[in-house]
Amino acid sequence: MSRPLTHVDGAGQARMVDVTEKQPTVRSATASAHVACAPHVVEVLRDDAVPKGDVLAVARIAGIAAAKRTPELLPLAHVIGVHGAVVDVEVVDDGVDIRATVRTADRTGVEMEALTAASVAALAVVDMVKALDKGTEITRVRLERKTGGKSGDWTR
Repeated sequence: MSRPLTHVDGAGQARMVDVTEKQPTVRSATASAHVACAPHVVEVLRDDAVPKGDVLAVARIAGIAAAKRTPELLPLAHVIGVHGAVVDVEVVDDGVDIRATVRTADRTGVEMEALTAASVAALAVVDMVKALDKGTEITRVRLERKTGGKSGDWTR
């Protein structure tokens, strides 16, 4: 049983879903990303010696800012209140792990905001270390869980 796509009208044209009649509810979403780094980059990150500055702080702030700007980047995303955004960034043996959790009390979910936060935080890491290794790459960007809303809770 397939469900119709909500962002496509009867003629197959993209449209923004009308959520006017929906009641605001508490919702959250967590997304993750990984930035794969060469061993020498990981060492510089652990020593907090990246020439551009504090990579982890920049990534956290970039992710939070990105969550709030999601509708500017994704044309069918709703403008909603981002009431909470936490971006955790951790240096691990093979690079940097990022986990972004976004919360709202609104009419639609925050999955795209969490994914955008994780993605942009990862981009910020790449921007900060690209001079050290052009081979740095973003991997495993994905939704980990969401809560609330009509479809209920979901966990990867």
